[in-house]
Amino acid sequence: MRELSLNVMDIAQNSVRAEATWLAIRCVQDTAAQTLTITLEDNGCGMSREQIASVTDPFFTTRTTRKVGLGVPLFKMAAEQTGGSFEITSTPGKGTVTTATFRTDHVDMTPLGDINSTVSLLINANPEMDFVFERKVDEKAFTLDTRQLREVLGDVPLNNPEVALWISSFLEENEKDLFGGKDQ
Repeated sequence: MRELSLNVMDIAQNSVRAEATWLAIRCVQDTAAQTLTITLEDNGCGMSREQIASVTDPFFTTRTTRKVGLGVPLFKMAAEQTGGSFEITSTPGKGTVTTATFRTDHVDMTPLGDINSTVSLLINANPEMDFVFERKVDEKAFTLDTRQLREVLGDVPLNNPEVALWISSFLEENEKDLFGGKDQ
């Protein structure tokens, strides 16, 4: 994929299919260590040991609409081709954690892309789910937690156009703060 944010979208869709009620997405960038770690953690149905062992095989998928599943294998490849690492842990009935660490100084580093739009789209498309998005660059960080938004919004859905616009603006403004007022 051309952007890691698209990999995040694909892995997040696995969480939706796994009937997760919440999904945490963490993007942690360490400029001194020249790493970017992306973690997706859900409370979906989880996977067995056999499924975990097979999930990085592009010819393994739980979908019935097609015979291949490229999302996880491409995410793993993107991390490992930079000299980074990839790991999936899962417990049936409890959820799955997918972690990819990238070496940002490597020539094969795929750009993160528009992670804010990815998160906004996921929230808008799945308003019944809760999302926690954490973005950290060195010592600066911000968090968007839809559970906190629900407390303020009451019965107003997360995919209400005004709420969706506020979420997008919140993400953009906070990302600019991470990079000293500049776009990434």
